[in-house]
Amino acid sequence: MLQRRQSAILCMALAALPALAGCSTPRPATELAAPVSGGEYILGAGDTLSVFVHRAPELSAELPIRPDGRVSLPLVPDIQAAGRTSSALATSIQERLRTYVREPSVTVMVRSFQGPPDRQIRVIGEAAMPMATPYRDGMTVLDVMISARGLTRYAAGNRAAIIRRNGPDEPPVTIPVRLTDLLRNGDMSQDVVMRPGDTLIIPQGWF
Repeated sequence: MLQRRQSAILCMALAALPALAGCSTPRPATELAAPVSGGEYILGAGDTLSVFVHRAPELSAELPIRPDGRVSLPLVPDIQAAGRTSSALATSIQERLRTYVREPSVTVMVRSFQGPPDRQIRVIGEAAMPMATPYRDGMTVLDVMISARGLTRYAAGNRAAIIRRNGPDEPPVTIPVRLTDLLRNGDMSQDVVMRPGDTLIIPQGWF
């Protein structure tokens, strides 16, 4: 009875997945962005920032971090943003503005999230929406599959695997994950905790 109740709850939680429901509204990857464990969110190329300079709206701007990791503002060209926190970037901009503005006060807010590549989770293969999404503290395989909108009809979900590197000089480790059992049968033992940089590979089944 308990097993059936857990499965029913899981099915309702996954109602947004095309594999389990006929239609759904996609959840943008930005909904999953959150501060990383032990600190603030780390900015990455592709993030969109809102930079507000108090009492100087002409110096404020909303702009993306370029592929080279930098942003350019009025009076502050080519400042490094990727790899920093928003508060650290705000402090750096303030220091640069002191030459032109008396006691500048800067606030940096992240409008959309991508994150640095080594903190992204990637889903490739037979997901309904293959993607790269920012890692967030406590993220599990189930969180990733909700964002990826489940499996395609051709997926061999029980042959999926997480590819993980435990260090830059360490060989990759393969962690088998039975996604079909997790998503359709409510087997929560397959809800593996993800780590920054993990890649979830979902192969195609043989027909």
